[in-house]
Amino acid sequence: MERGWVNVYASGQRHLVEIAKALLEENGIECAMIDKRDSIYVTLGEAELFVKDRDVMKAKFILDKNKL
Repeated sequence: MERGWVNVYASGQRHLVEIAKALLEENGIECAMIDKRDSIYVTLGEAELFVKDRDVMKAKFILDKNKL
């Protein structure tokens, strides 16, 4: 990942990361998701959600407020 991006959310369940990503994007926060799960054993590894370092506090607040 490029400099200036911070991991704010990770889960072994990709759909939860997709929900978090949609929620942050609805609030004007640019996001990037990286799926680090194994391609054969999808229960191994996590999908991670990154935001720009300037948006970390706002993103964490939104995720906490929505219980993600």
